[in-house]
Amino acid sequence: MKFKKLKLYTNKLESELKFYSETLGFEILEENEIFFSVKVGWSELSFEKSEKECKYHYCFLIPANKLNEALLWMEKRTKILNIENDRKIQNFESWNADSFYFYDASGNIAEFIVRYGLKNNDNSDFEISKVLGINEIGMPTANVKKTNDQLHIELETEYWKGDIERFGTNGTQEGIFLLPNYNLKDTWFPTSIKIKPEPFEAIIKNGEEEYHIEYRNEKIKTYTILN
Repeated sequence: MKFKKLKLYTNKLESELKFYSETLGFEILEENEIFFSVKVGWSELSFEKSEKECKYHYCFLIPANKLNEALLWMEKRTKILNIENDRKIQNFESWNADSFYFYDASGNIAEFIVRYGLKNNDNSDFEISKVLGINEIGMPTANVKKTNDQLHIELETEYWKGDIERFGTNGTQEGIFLLPNYNLKDTWFPTSIKIKPEPFEAIIKNGEEEYHIEYRNEKIKTYTILN
């Protein structure tokens, strides 16, 4: 599974545009008074203006051998979050992955992750164009199994790893829906940001099929995109 597009909402559109286009240097694809989008590898990330504050957790995939180099690159441009004892890298043993975290201009918790099982090393110097794509988006739920089952039926995606009661995942290593039960898991690691079901839209590719997903008011609407 891959995220082709991901649309989030922000009440700080101008600051978010500056962060992604100037601070990090992603290529702008589209821009107007209420919306912008940037190219993120095989994905497109967009923000739409909203009066309401939203707080998301999302993640970018980078080549498996570029974590430390990307960390140094990012530290020159934005603050990397400390986890414990000034540690900045988090290991996920069961996921065979490492990552680090930062805030975007809206205060969302964003992440760069490497997944060693993908074996996608890159031997050239790290720059923002080396980001491979959007890798994760949080889809908080009151019922992990019910949400996973709907995704499986409508998108033909599979449960990946985790706890089917507290914090599960759906998708593949290239693209994952994070499914925390917000009644059992309060905050997004490694922050104090409360886990809440915030609205987003996405287009994913799973196998040969593409699907549009709208997540709003804890309800998922999907349809197949006909080529």
